[in-house]
Amino acid sequence: MARSSRKQEILQAALACFTEHGVDATTIEMIRDRSGASIGSLYHHFGNRERIIAALYLEGIGEYAALLEAGLVDTLQPEACVKLFVTCYIDWVVANPDWARFILHNRGRVEAGEWGERLREHNRDHGKRIGAVLRRHREAGAFRPMPGDCFVSVVIGPAHDMARNWLAGRSSTALSDCRELLAEIAWDSVRSVPKGKQG
Repeated sequence: MARSSRKQEILQAALACFTEHGVDATTIEMIRDRSGASIGSLYHHFGNRERIIAALYLEGIGEYAALLEAGLVDTLQPEACVKLFVTCYIDWVVANPDWARFILHNRGRVEAGEWGERLREHNRDHGKRIGAVLRRHREAGAFRPMPGDCFVSVVIGPAHDMARNWLAGRSSTALSDCRELLAEIAWDSVRSVPKGKQG
């Protein structure tokens, strides 16, 4: 959360409270006390606690999306393009472990809430932007044929699973130490293999 504003300060305070006390145990008063904002300011910016949760979630996935989209330029080669999905994800998680943990545990809550449509709209828009870059490589035959939603799962799935284990303290290996390996695995999983080299 690079920007410094009252709204951002409230979100940072909320994340600290959620990390320390858990989402369900955190009250609007706790967020008020941690942020130094008035109740009026909290309600002005967000309306209620559930909207703070949703805003924090959307802000987090928006940061990763912006990081990825900034690197996905049209001139990027297919291998670098695929690897960027993994390296951006790992870099963001390592830099923001509490935020990443919050996102991993609250997707269903946000999807089912009043901001669920905002989340779906964000995902659709992000998907269109990255899809436009990937389409050129797919049409050029750089990737093995597979459905688009399968492609994303194959590319990010292993990194996502490793991140979950690392964030939960179940991994003795640092997530950042697996960055290049997971990126290489992602590329090997989706790259088109010449017919003469299959098998």
